[in-house]
Amino acid sequence: MTYNVEKTDEEWRSELTPEEYAVLRKAGTERAFTGEYTDVETKGVYRCKACQAKLFESDTKFHSGCGWPSFYQPLSDTIEYIEDNSHGMKRTEVRCANCGSHLGHVFPDGYGTPTGDRYCINSISLTLEPADSE
Repeated sequence: MTYNVEKTDEEWRSELTPEEYAVLRKAGTERAFTGEYTDVETKGVYRCKACQAKLFESDTKFHSGCGWPSFYQPLSDTIEYIEDNSHGMKRTEVRCANCGSHLGHVFPDGYGTPTGDRYCINSISLTLEPADSE
């Protein structure tokens, strides 16, 4: 797939920290309950750390107890969905549709949410733009 933002591996490595690169570009995962945004309730917009595309609004964030920030719905057309059969599981990987960076996975277990989905997203994949900064 082609993306609006395309960079070489060397460019990504120079712009991202080693930890950000491992998650965003190599589909790694940060440890549960260690991410900056896991329990944050600040109102605003969550953007892709790699390209700053708007991905999620804070109004769709909820406490799932899974150890990563959880959202029940992305902004429209901001997410790419990839079948992921790694680690002996069948999951759906979610990537930024603007740059192809790995964000996390979506699961159909967002019980009590309007969509029934839980977008389980790595904090390190996101940047929060607080609503009062706009």
